[in-house]
Amino acid sequence: GPRRGRPRSEAAERAILDAAARLLEEGVPVAALSVERIARTAGVGKATVYRRWPGKEELLVDLLRSAGPARPEPPGTSVRDDLVALLEAVRLRGAARRSSAALHTVFAQLHGYPKLREAYRRAVVEPHRRATLDVLRRGVAAGEVRPDADVELLADLLVGPLVLRAAAEPGADLGEDLPALIVDTVLTGAAARPRPAAPDARVCGFRDDPPAAGGPRNPPGDRGRP
Repeated sequence: GPRRGRPRSEAAERAILDAAARLLEEGVPVAALSVERIARTAGVGKATVYRRWPGKEELLVDLLRSAGPARPEPPGTSVRDDLVALLEAVRLRGAARRSSAALHTVFAQLHGYPKLREAYRRAVVEPHRRATLDVLRRGVAAGEVRPDADVELLADLLVGPLVLRAAAEPGADLGEDLPALIVDTVLTGAAARPRPAAPDARVCGFRDDPPAAGGPRNPPGDRGRP
C-alpha cells in the first residue's frame, strides 16, 4: 500500500535536514547553501529535495521549526521554579552544539531572508515568550510579582543573557546554575513589596526593601547614592 514507502520517505527527509544543519555547522553561509549541495551532502538526488521543498528557504524554514523547542511546559509550582524551568530549556538548546552552531549561522543572516526570520520568530521566539509572560502574569495575580512590574521588560531581562551568550559565541559555556542565577537576579527586583511604595520611590526592576530596624531611610531622590 501507499504507507509502505513512508519510513523511507521520512528517513530521506531527516537526512536532508541533517545535511543542511551539518553544512551550517561547518560555517557555510546561507547564500552558498544550494539545494544541489544539500542533496549531495545528504546522499540523495536534487529531485528528492524538490519533491519536499520548492527551494532552500522553505527547507531551512522546516529546519528552524524542527530545531525549535517543544512547547514549554513549566511545572506550575511557583513563579521562580517555572521561570527556571523555561530558562533551562533555553540553556540546553544553546549548549547543544548542533542546534547552537547551525542556528547561529542562520540567525546571523536572518535580516536578508524574511521567510527565515518569520519562521524563527514563530518556532523559537514566540512560544517561549508566551510561556514566560503567562508565568509572570500568573505571578502578579498570585502576589508573587509586584503589580506595577513591567512583565514585557522582565521577559526580555530573563531570556536576554542566555540569547546573547549563545548568539555571540556558539558553544559558549552556559553553566547549569545560570538559569537560577538569572531568575533570582531578576526576581529580586520584581518580588511583591511588603508595603506600598511611595510614588516617587518607584524604581523599575528593583524591590523597594524596607530598611533594617532603626536604620536610616534614603530620602526621595537619594536612592542609590552612597
